[in-house]
Amino acid sequence: MYGLKTLLPEYDIQLPTCMYPMKVLNNSAATGIVKADAPSSSNDVGTVCARQEKVLKQLQELKEQMANIRASLGLCQKGPQHTGQTTLRNGGLREEPLHDIVINGHPNFIPYALLALKNAWKDLFTIEVRTFKHSTMPDIGKEASAFEKKLAQVKIDPSKPKVNVSLIWKNCEHTEMISSPTMYVPIYGEVNIIRYLGRVGPQEYRYEDSPNCNEIDAVLDICYQLLRCNTSKSRASMIRALNLRLGKQKYFSGDEISIADIGVHSSFKRLPAITAKDLPPTLIEWQKRVQLITQL
Repeated sequence: MYGLKTLLPEYDIQLPTCMYPMKVLNNSAATGIVKADAPSSSNDVGTVCARQEKVLKQLQELKEQMANIRASLGLCQKGPQHTGQTTLRNGGLREEPLHDIVINGHPNFIPYALLALKNAWKDLFTIEVRTFKHSTMPDIGKEASAFEKKLAQVKIDPSKPKVNVSLIWKNCEHTEMISSPTMYVPIYGEVNIIRYLGRVGPQEYRYEDSPNCNEIDAVLDICYQLLRCNTSKSRASMIRALNLRLGKQKYFSGDEISIADIGVHSSFKRLPAITAKDLPPTLIEWQKRVQLITQL
């Protein structure tokens, strides 16, 4: 055969001395020779396995201690609804453990959706709302006070997944929600707050994978416009649009209530100018059905 020319000269390689030396556990793996008697090797392997079992047991005990601490502090417990792993649910969004959220609202624009969702989800999910007064709002008025009492009357099931909400009555122009605990990232508008809670709430109310996804978004968009109508003519136009989308259905997304119904019902509640005489019969019947669930 042809002889090959040496491409690299032979160097005396010095092994590094900055690392810990590791004892050889099994000489047969390196030499290819199976030894009948290897008592020292077997003892070393057994020691490593015993140490691993001890570490795993300590990690499990630490996990249980952390769970007990979170439960005693009333923090959100991760359950089937909360996972830090990437899933295909929620439209492929990455789900993260829920943080406590803050909502700034003016007493003249009460976020009735919080009460509606709290009642509608009471058997599936817990929204614990605590209210505070900002220095710019010393008096919140009778309606906001009654709203606080109704929030407190809804029973909380500690076994259900939960999100803590701090509602701060404040002299602000828009209802806004702060979802990030480390930076000021506001979500403006009650309709968009409903969308956020719908994405992190119970699986039954998540709609990204639903065939009615676009319909629900369209209804919520109409709610957003309805809350900003300045004339009775423009409000009547939005009501007609909602009535057309409801049609002969039981709810806006079909036979089951969705966050679209929560958004419309809360919007009607926030607009005292809209009375029963302004609504067509189909919306009046729909309103009665939703009211039984939301207690609003």
